[in-house]
Amino acid sequence: MAISLSNFLLPISLFLSAVGAATVTYDFDVSWVHANPDGLQTRPVMGINGKWPIPPIVATKGDRIIVNVKNSLGNESTSLHFHGLYQNGTTHMDGPVMVTQCPIPVGSSFTYNFTVDQPGTYWYHSHNKGQYPDGLRGPLIIHDPDSPHKDLYDEEIVLTFSDWYHGLMSDLLAGFVSIANPSGAEPVPESSLVNETRDLPISIEPGKTYLFRMINMGAFAAQYVWFEGHTMRIVEVDGIYTEPTDAEMIYMTAAQRYSVLITAKNSTDANFAFVGSMDQDLFDVVPDGLNPNVTGWLVYDSTKDNPAPKEIEAFEPFDDFDLVPQDKEELYEHVDQTVELNMKMDNLNDGANYAFFNDVTYVRPKVPTLYTVLSTGSNATNPVIYGSNTNQILLKANEVVEIVLNNDDPGKHPFHLHGHAFQVVSRSEEEAGAYDVSAAADLPSTPMRRDTVLVRPNGNIVLRFKADNPGIWLFHCHIEWHVASGLIATMIESPLDIQRQLAGNIPTDHWDNCRAANVPTEGNAAGNTVDLLDLTGEFKSPGELPVGFEARGIVALVFSCVAAFLGMGVIGWYGMAPVKAKTG
Repeated sequence: MAISLSNFLLPISLFLSAVGAATVTYDFDVSWVHANPDGLQTRPVMGINGKWPIPPIVATKGDRIIVNVKNSLGNESTSLHFHGLYQNGTTHMDGPVMVTQCPIPVGSSFTYNFTVDQPGTYWYHSHNKGQYPDGLRGPLIIHDPDSPHKDLYDEEIVLTFSDWYHGLMSDLLAGFVSIANPSGAEPVPESSLVNETRDLPISIEPGKTYLFRMINMGAFAAQYVWFEGHTMRIVEVDGIYTEPTDAEMIYMTAAQRYSVLITAKNSTDANFAFVGSMDQDLFDVVPDGLNPNVTGWLVYDSTKDNPAPKEIEAFEPFDDFDLVPQDKEELYEHVDQTVELNMKMDNLNDGANYAFFNDVTYVRPKVPTLYTVLSTGSNATNPVIYGSNTNQILLKANEVVEIVLNNDDPGKHPFHLHGHAFQVVSRSEEEAGAYDVSAAADLPSTPMRRDTVLVRPNGNIVLRFKADNPGIWLFHCHIEWHVASGLIATMIESPLDIQRQLAGNIPTDHWDNCRAANVPTEGNAAGNTVDLLDLTGEFKSPGELPVGFEARGIVALVFSCVAAFLGMGVIGWYGMAPVKAKTG
């Protein structure tokens, strides 16, 4: 009997792949430590195993990653999200609290366990209560033995860029979503950091080519990045290999990543500055004395001076829309479902400013959305059960989904999709208004793909992806202030397939954390297990403002109340002063 060689080789190749894969284990004890990364103020930060900055997670494509997390913070629950990893088949390991898991309470432990089949540059961070700017953020690098660019460089260097606040997020958030801040002005960071420090020297050897993996781990600010005297060659964005493309400057929004090749000069005559500069267009008010820049140096000779960076006349970054994926994946031309999301920022009747998709601001459910899927049987396909404020969007298996996002706001917003990378098929200029398909330009045949993309002020973007990964996936702005104010939608992808994948497979420690946090794990968004259409008692947003009442009215009201309280205080103080007897 003849034996097909191809049929014989396939099982051997799969066996060899399995043998080559490793299990990479990290034991993380999360606790408060103290740090002063910008040299201006020492403050509490969230460290791991008593240290900060926190360690990178490093693995190779095909590895199993196990992260054992113990919460020793003492005063806050937490979680970890592995930003950019698709979590195929393991949506319960994605990390956003009240979406795919319960919070990890103080004193409890939680294990993340998943296989990673995608190489590239990623990061991990808390996805709970806006806390990653307090320090719980670090690089996640997945190496690829078969990278199409592996022969183009000699060494790798990881650079993280981030903004830094001196105040704790719990305090800053309380003041941000508040009647005292009716305009929704975001807190401006005090500093910019590179590798969680400033004035960073990097030793460079003449003639070598380096792969710089760059990650923006900031809460708010995008960064312009450039290397004086050197050209960057972009070869990867957000885990997607690209055709090598030269750039003198890049613009990296919060949560975006770039891998670039830089070839060192053949001389050691001088050292060269590189700069990350926060995009100040994002700030409502630029504080006096703010230094938006962070500087490092490519050091060819440590005995020579590190020069101050040169002044530049204008920011002229490379346009990432022009990138071409190395695999040349073609445009998804047939769209099965179009989701239109109209976003805005506005006030509700508590006086605070919120963010909205289609007039709905996200409010977390009482039951994590994944557990609603797992506990509701065939009703899991009914969008009503997921609540009034979760911006739920149900996706069918393998359909091509188009997101049309219209930005009715004068700010820039970086949007991120969990569980997928999307094709960026259209992106408008500023002030273009809502997307008009009849006036749209020709769509690219091989569109750029990434998992985080910028929509311009009062502009629009159009994104496409294939719903081939059953799970609960958030789509949200990655400015952490806007996450806190509700700029989130929930993609519920193939809910009956999620049930088949995960029924009986949620680890015991996941349920234990829910019990410790006193979070229900069955029923609809309100925790109702009897009538799934009854959402009585669900968490909801404040009500709408009376018609005609605007933010400036709230500002006037706030200042009137403050003035009134001050006036009453003065009157009270005067009234309690001792009365002097009249003499003479």
